[in-house]
Formats: sequence, C-alpha cells, structure tokens
Amino acid sequence: MAHVITANELKTKGVSVLDSEINDETEVIITVRGKSKYVVLPVERYNFLRECELEAALSEAKKDIQEGMFVKESVEEHIKRITLD
Repeated sequence: MAHVITANELKTKGVSVLDSEINDETEVIITVRGKSKYVVLPVERYNFLRECELEAALSEAKKDIQEGMFVKESVEEHIKRITLD
C-alpha cells in the first residue's frame, strides 16, 4: 500500500522522508492542499512499469499488423496524407 506524505512534510524533512517511507514494493503519494498530486517510486519499479507499457504497445502494434490496420507509404505520401491543406 502507498504511503502518503504532505508537500509541507517533504519541504521540511527533505528527501530523507522518502527514504524512510519507500521500499522496493511501495510508492509514496505526495499531497498538496489535501489532494494527491505526485507519486514517487523506486527507479527499479518505474523501469518495470515502463517495460510493461512498452510491451503493451508492442503487443498492440503486432495485433494491428495481423489485422492489416496499417499504411505502407513513402515519407512524401505520409506527409501529404497528414498535412491539412
């Protein structure tokens, strides 16, 4: 479960408050004026989430190719197709 700290707490205690609240499996939510505003997580966790995001994009692209949902054209044709005249 995520730990929650306030922006003021971060301001007064510095990043050391993050070290005491965070571990490899959790994130810290920073609130500003009582509302969740930011999430801090270990870089290893961030990298894992990015990999998941990239794997999902690759899977979606492969599916589009299998279903024929793509356009094969030259650069000039592409620019012409996407440019509004």
